[in-house]
Amino acid sequence: MVRRAAAAKGPRVTAPRLAPVQPGELRDDPAPDFRGGERYDGVRFSRASADGLELSGTVFAECEFAGVSFNETQLRGATFRDCVLTEVYAPVFTAARTSLHDVEIGNPRWGSAELYESGWQSVRIDGGKLDYLNLRGSKLTDVQISDCIINELDLGSCTATRVALKNCTIGTLDFTGARLKDFDLRGTDFRTISGLGSLAGLAIDDYQLTLLAPLLATHLGIVVA
Repeated sequence: MVRRAAAAKGPRVTAPRLAPVQPGELRDDPAPDFRGGERYDGVRFSRASADGLELSGTVFAECEFAGVSFNETQLRGATFRDCVLTEVYAPVFTAARTSLHDVEIGNPRWGSAELYESGWQSVRIDGGKLDYLNLRGSKLTDVQISDCIINELDLGSCTATRVALKNCTIGTLDFTGARLKDFDLRGTDFRTISGLGSLAGLAIDDYQLTLLAPLLATHLGIVVA
């Protein structure tokens, strides 16, 4: 009886609900002629370059990207649905207000990734290294980022539901003005967190609590003597 009661007191964190991404039969396009505002269905792009192109509003559905370069490509308002992106390269990734639905991203190499005010649903990122990931003002639902190195992650003013960062290494993590529910940070290393007044809905482990304790004390005006 005592053990059951104690277990019941522990908070339950709902994991992201990730749908498997299984594009249908794909046709290869070895030399794609990317055009802004167009729709691409069921295409495999391998080692292609879209560097510097204007692709705002473009829709990619059931597509696969392998080693594609999007450096300084304008993807504002683009849509990726049922897509797999592997080793996508972009020192400057400009994709504000994009929509990602049922998307898997493997080992990305992004420098400055501007994805603010985006909508992500059922999105998985595995591996990779990102210098700066800007998701400010975005709506994130059922998102998992695993084994990724991120120097700076900006989640300011975002709405995040069922989001998990697993075994990641993060330098600066900003939650200022964020609204969180079932946001699982356990097992991820971070150097510093800002936005301490917006951490309701965040799940952390005991070790992370020791890292947060001095920051929380300063935020609350507590003197530890």
